[in-house]
Amino acid sequence: MPHYLTLLIECPVVIAAIFISGIGGTFQYGYCISVMTSPSTFIMDLINKTCEHRYRFTLEKWHVSLIWSFTVSIFCIGGLLGSLMAGSFISKFGRKRCLFLNNFVAIFGAVLMILSQTALSFEMIMVGRFLYGINSVSLSAHTMYLTECAPKRLRGMVGVTIATFISLGKFSGQLLGISELLGTEKAWPWLLGFNGFTALFQLLTLPFLPESPSFLLMYRGDQQACETVLKKLWGNKDYSGEVAEMLEERAALQSVHSHSVLELIQTQAVRWQLLTIIVTFTTLQLSGINAVYFYSFEVFRAAGIQEHKIRYAALGTGLCELFTSVTCFLIIESMGKKVLLFRGYMGMTGTLILLTISVYLQRQVSWMPYCSMVLTFIFIFFFASGPAGVTAPLPGEIFTQSFKSAAYTIACTINWTGLFVLGMVFPLLVENLDSFCFLIFTLFCFGCAMYVKFNVPETKNRTVLEIKAEFKKMHRKPGASEEKRSTDHKETTAQETKF
Repeated sequence: MPHYLTLLIECPVVIAAIFISGIGGTFQYGYCISVMTSPSTFIMDLINKTCEHRYRFTLEKWHVSLIWSFTVSIFCIGGLLGSLMAGSFISKFGRKRCLFLNNFVAIFGAVLMILSQTALSFEMIMVGRFLYGINSVSLSAHTMYLTECAPKRLRGMVGVTIATFISLGKFSGQLLGISELLGTEKAWPWLLGFNGFTALFQLLTLPFLPESPSFLLMYRGDQQACETVLKKLWGNKDYSGEVAEMLEERAALQSVHSHSVLELIQTQAVRWQLLTIIVTFTTLQLSGINAVYFYSFEVFRAAGIQEHKIRYAALGTGLCELFTSVTCFLIIESMGKKVLLFRGYMGMTGTLILLTISVYLQRQVSWMPYCSMVLTFIFIFFFASGPAGVTAPLPGEIFTQSFKSAAYTIACTINWTGLFVLGMVFPLLVENLDSFCFLIFTLFCFGCAMYVKFNVPETKNRTVLEIKAEFKKMHRKPGASEEKRSTDHKETTAQETKF
């Protein structure tokens, strides 16, 4: 058994934290992304029935499509609002308590979803989706909680589980949506409300987990509680070295309060960290993964898969992402995040170019759809083995404690804005460019790969202060004198403490 897996098994409370925070955290986000595909026909029927019963008229097809599109998209609007609130909530209430309170929002949204068919009200689905979006405050809280609870040597591996639960949520939404389970005319409200049960599970189990040790020391100043929690999480050993590192970071930030988003943007000392977050999270949304999933249905049809079986074939894409994410979990500690991120985006770049050609030619060449099918799974493999698993915990690894909440707020805002804009613009891209829209995503993937190669340091087995120093080293002007470097350091310190 690999050494790092042995280390993880020695930390059973960390394993419990991974599972409990994941089920009530990013799992719900992944589930909400995929779950609306299966019951779309039933929801559109409910929209028509509601208007016929309430207003005595039948909606035209484009009216129903417009209401349906808004019902799907309002999840992003709620998510954007939730991401803007996340930073202050997490700093005020703590990581664990924020996760705990957030479950009530999800449960209330689930109740509305489940009762929508009985009440003959599609508006209840809209409100429920909006609340599910706000509930994604847990995206930031889950990420910060896990990365701060994990030992430094396992932080990369534990961080990948954040993306693994997103993939698990997507696959669960696809699986439960088949007609043999909850994808039926009677059961679809329970399909939409399933997230409420995961929230209830976390609500009942989260109190048994400790608060983040880093939060206890940095924000509460409670060193004794921090040491107690470290022993509970990592085993009954001496962790004076880890506490000393946190105290060093706390001392460096003692005169600095938790920064706002505006203050983070204005602070020159972290401009490269901020740019890294902007580049990686923007590219994550514009990497083409949603386009590949969209075209996968056309590819499966062209390959001769019957229409009523395409949904089952699509399960293979979700399963591929899930298994690859688990594989990434096993190899990240040996390879490092920078390598996985660079190789992932380079692999996606090459695959998108080939996929553009194969999708374009599949109407002329009989065997080309099979090439497109293989390329679809290869692309998902590269996405899940690198960008999907590495990007989410990045803000918590490259920013010091006072900037973390603001960094996660920016990252989540980019994520939700990209998801909403792409959802609105992508149909137009497909209509006008067809498969050549892949070339736009190719540019983003290649650009991010080059940025990571030359501008981002490796974060494996390094503290935040060490990573911060590495950023400075990478972007220091060549030929700078020691005196100049000393001056730069003083200016940097002044920038960090000016607020």
